[in-house]
Order: sequence, then structure tokens, then C-alpha cells
Amino acid sequence: MTEFARRVEQVSISGIREVFEAAGEDAINLGIGQPDFPTPAHARRGAIEAIESDLTDAYTSNKGTRSLREAISATYDREYGLEVDPEDVIATSGGSEALHLVLQAHVDPGQEVIFPDPGFVSYDALTKIADGTPKPVSLRDDLTLDPATVEEAITDDTAVFVVNSPANPTGAVQNEADMREFARIADEHDVLCLSDEVYERIVFEGDHRSPLEFAETDNVVVVSACSKTYSMTGWRLGWVVGSNRRIERMLRVHQYGQACASAPAQYAAEAALTGPQEPVEEMVAAFERRRDLVLDGLEDAGLEVPTPEGAFYVMPKVPDGWCEAVLERDVVVVPGDAFGANGAGYARLSYATGTEDLKEALERIDAATRAVQ
Repeated sequence: MTEFARRVEQVSISGIREVFEAAGEDAINLGIGQPDFPTPAHARRGAIEAIESDLTDAYTSNKGTRSLREAISATYDREYGLEVDPEDVIATSGGSEALHLVLQAHVDPGQEVIFPDPGFVSYDALTKIADGTPKPVSLRDDLTLDPATVEEAITDDTAVFVVNSPANPTGAVQNEADMREFARIADEHDVLCLSDEVYERIVFEGDHRSPLEFAETDNVVVVSACSKTYSMTGWRLGWVVGSNRRIERMLRVHQYGQACASAPAQYAAEAALTGPQEPVEEMVAAFERRRDLVLDGLEDAGLEVPTPEGAFYVMPKVPDGWCEAVLERDVVVVPGDAFGANGAGYARLSYATGTEDLKEALERIDAATRAVQ
């Protein structure tokens, strides 16, 4: 008899945490994956008013309040022209729980989950927690996911493939042609496409498109959240959009593990979605300026950097010893292999920090790069 379950023993603590712990107190942190902007005032007021009106002292519906799910549905209509029934939405405790619910509801022991490598650290871990088999696949040179690569990886044991756009850790944005292909693959192979769209509003070139727009079956589900768009990472409010039959299966997991998302966070999210969107637009414009500053600085240091079109990350190719040299100069970055084996030789930098800190970090990075080249 083992002391702990195999599903836990095969999952380790994120390598990102090791970087944070190694940094000095005065280090400039380019490893953190959260906006440095305040939650919009109207979202905060939404929570405060709900608390003062005694709307938050009881469980909500397991799926979330009807008014929040209506606000989420209206957002998909406004942004993508999609008619989403509020009954086909479940509010979750952040995007992380949303990913967990999708995999728990759709992956049997041993079944494969295909996901990008390098890719968000949770895909591998949550697959293992679902007793599934991780199947990472490589990216194109521009760090986007090739639909052909996904299709070639599908076997009779494949349950889910993951698309993440805009992507963490790469900042890459999939184009419309790719999204149409991912929808086709899901339809033709009868495999679920899990589209992780948490960064959907943080796009600098072109428009974000979702495979949900192009699917002819219910083989696409979308995960999103208020975390990045509205700088609400600590509020822990996300959601899943899918067919009612899929949402009902996820609800069976959610109702026992979580019951419902935090009531104050639900009212804050509703206010964020239905209120003025200028704070989002201003934040995205600031991120684009920072991206350009960081790209110029990294290229001036002699690094090769694929241009990210969204999110707030950049992933340059780096020489051996670079991450350590940068950390010695009190700049926190995340080694690329923290996001998968194919991330070796890269590093992830977040520009979700102030401009002056970014300028100072780039000077230190330039010195570190020259020291290891």
C-alpha cells in the first residue's frame, strides 16, 4: 500500500516557484504572470454593493448567478457574434478550476491529452491529476501551434487537445485559418478541443478568434476568466462555455469540489463585463508599448526574439547560463524548460511591470547577455 495517490506523486510543484525563491528582495520580477494594474473601479464597486446588500452570504447556483452567466453570454455575442445560452456557462474559481473541470469530465485513465510544448504549466499537471497521459507537441518557429502537428498526434486514445491563444508562455496568437482547422479537427476526429482563451482581450495585432466560432459539433469548449482582462487574478473568477451536456458533466465535479464560485467575485465579474471597457483598452495599449520596449531591448542585447502578438510575455532564445546570469543581476525570469522540454534554450519574461523597472531590467539583461555570449 502506498502512502499517497499516484496522481499526486507524479505532479511536482511548478518550477516557476523555484525561481521566485532564488531571487533577492530587491530583484526586478519579470516572472510574474499577472497584470500590475488595479481592478477597474466599477468591478470593485460591484462586489462592494453586493456585500452591502447581503447578496453574498449564501451559496449561489452551482453554475453561478443567472445575471453573471447572462453577462458572459452577452460578451460572446458582442465580441464574436456567438449566441451562447446562459445555461451553457458555468462560473468557476478562476481559469485554473475551469481547466480542471474540463479534463476531469472528459479524460479517462490512460487517455491522451495533446497540448503545446512549451505551454502553460497546468496542462501537464492537470492531465496527470485526471489520470490521463500527457502528449506535448512542438510549436512552429514563430511559437504558434500547427494544426497539422495536432492532427498527426491524434490516436484512438486521444480524448482532448488544447489550444491556447493568446498563449502563455509565448505570447503567440493563432490566426483565423488555424482556428478553423482546430474546429475541423475536433469535428472530424470526434475529439474535444479545449480552447484556453484567458488572454483573449490582450491582443496587439489583428483579432482574437475562437474555434468555437467555426465548430459544427459541440466538440469545442472554451475556458476564460476575468483574471487577465480585468486584472482580477486574486478574485478567482473564470468560466467554461460549452454545450449543455458537457457543462452538466463538469457541474458534477464542480458541485462537490467547489459548490460555487465566490459570490462577491461573481458580482465583481458581472460589473466588469457589463461596465465601461476603457480600462481594458488602456491596459492593452500600455502592454503594447511595454512589449515594444522589451523587444527593442532584447534585440539590442543580441537575442533572437519571436514577436508576441498578445498576452504580456516574450520568449527569447537564450544561450546556456543566461537565466542564471540574469538572476545574479537580480532580474527574475523563468527558464523555458519550466514550460516543457521544448522550452529548453528559451526564457519567459513578463512585461506586466512598470516601465522604469523594465528599462532597468533591460540594462541588467544586456550586461548579463554579454557576459555569457
